Amino acid sequence: MSRSVKKDTLLDVAERLFYEHGFRGVGLKQIISEANVATMTLYNHFPSKDNLVEEVLKQREERYWSYLDAHVEMDSDSPFILAVEAHGRWLKEQSYQGDLFLRAIEDYSGTDNEIESIARGHKSKLLKYFQQLAQRKGIDNERDLAHQFTLLLEGTTSMTTLIGAEKATEHSIAMARTLVRHTS
Repeated sequence: MSRSVKKDTLLDVAERLFYEHGFRGVGLKQIISEANVATMTLYNHFPSKDNLVEEVLKQREERYWSYLDAHVEMDSDSPFILAVEAHGRWLKEQSYQGDLFLRAIEDYSGTDNEIESIARGHKSKLLKYFQQLAQRKGIDNERDLAHQFTLLLEGTTSMTTLIGAEKATEHSIAMARTLVRHTS
């Protein structure tokens, strides 16, 4: 395995394990074992577990935004609805057991590290994303609408663990249509 393949394998295995068992529930030995790499390989790429968690979150965030960008046509009649639909598909495919970013905020809150900052940054970026969509559409109350859509997606994410991604997304799309109608 090449150096970058090993790093990618470590990141993928770590993300899966962190998602399934939580950040505190997974040790580096388990990641090394399941990635089938030497201990030094892990430490050559990631000096600490915190550094590995940071990179996992960055990778996941990059994948999320690529996913959203691939499914949302900015010039469509309603990029807001497309964003809600895309988020729902992401939940079904990638985040059906809850939000890894919220878990990171919970697990690392107040620990004075980059992990919480990365996770909170992801949430702030979502708010800015909807604000920019509203600006492009010429909506006057872009800040309020951005907060409403961010809350809608966060609520959809939370409800996924209770009623499933499909049902939560179905409800969120109905709510998104109502929000869009009231801004027109």
